[in-house]
Amino acid sequence: MKSHHAFTLLVSTILLAGEALDAQELAPKRSIGPMEVNGIAAKINGRVVTKNQVSFMLAPVYAQLSAQFPRRGAQFEAKFKESKANIIQELIDRQIVLDEFKQLGASIKPNIIDEEVKRQIRELFNGDEVKFREELKRSRLTMEGYREMTREKMIVQAMRAQQFSDAPPPLPHEIEKEYDEVKGTLRDVTQDVISFQKIFIPAADPQNPAATPESQLSLAESLAKQLAEGADFEALAKANSKDAFADGGGLQEGVPRTDLSPEYAAIMFDAPVGKLIGPLMDAQGFTLVKATKVQLGPPPPLVKVREMIEERVRRKKTSSQYERWIESKRKRAMIEVLL
Repeated sequence: MKSHHAFTLLVSTILLAGEALDAQELAPKRSIGPMEVNGIAAKINGRVVTKNQVSFMLAPVYAQLSAQFPRRGAQFEAKFKESKANIIQELIDRQIVLDEFKQLGASIKPNIIDEEVKRQIRELFNGDEVKFREELKRSRLTMEGYREMTREKMIVQAMRAQQFSDAPPPLPHEIEKEYDEVKGTLRDVTQDVISFQKIFIPAADPQNPAATPESQLSLAESLAKQLAEGADFEALAKANSKDAFADGGGLQEGVPRTDLSPEYAAIMFDAPVGKLIGPLMDAQGFTLVKATKVQLGPPPPLVKVREMIEERVRRKKTSSQYERWIESKRKRAMIEVLL
């Protein structure tokens, strides 16, 4: 069994970049009526997963799905349901692993947790701490509660690494291959810059009192259809867009990622240059957008993230072992899903 010091070093190595594809996940907005302060989503061996925890972890993906699917529909519901199920299972597995961790009596240094929280704010909220704290408030989570969630996630990753520390050592070509595959997700996204064409259709149009959100969405969908059929973006933007860039054909150049909402940024930077996106929806209205140029922030050099990349390779090599191990723990655990 490793010493406490070694375990702490292991935690810091694994989580410098964390799970780059964390997630990104939230629950539907709260309904009007009696407020449930914090219900239980699941019970595991006497431990609980709260609805607030699930809600916060689902927040970014819910916002992104809401933007992508203005009319909701079956695809929205399927993706949201899948994301929620994955989040609940992840939180259940965390509690199972925490039972194992208690037996070690190990600990994680607060500064390592702080660094991981900063990384998640950067990756999931474009580095916007105000937006991050607003989402904490909406989910009725305290900062201390979120730090505890982060601590538990770090424990799970470190315990997994320790459980399978006898994995074959990563080979040089495996390390380079893994780095090439994930370096884009490890970059400093706050340095991303994008140029794009945009058509904005407001949900309410002061110049057209008869306009409704439904009719405005229909207009945006009609414009999207015209663009897909080859219509000129600049001409349609000048004729229909209702923002400060309409006269210039909707062109905006050199826009930092941090100037965009996290959900719009995630959609726009993931799409190929030249691909029409939308209509996207937010509280103000509907947006059609097409990137013309994307400049991504620089990834860290391999020398700075080598240990983390090596750990990712080890996890891949032991993934089937881990799944068998955690499944055996699930079978012995007392689990009740209530959400």
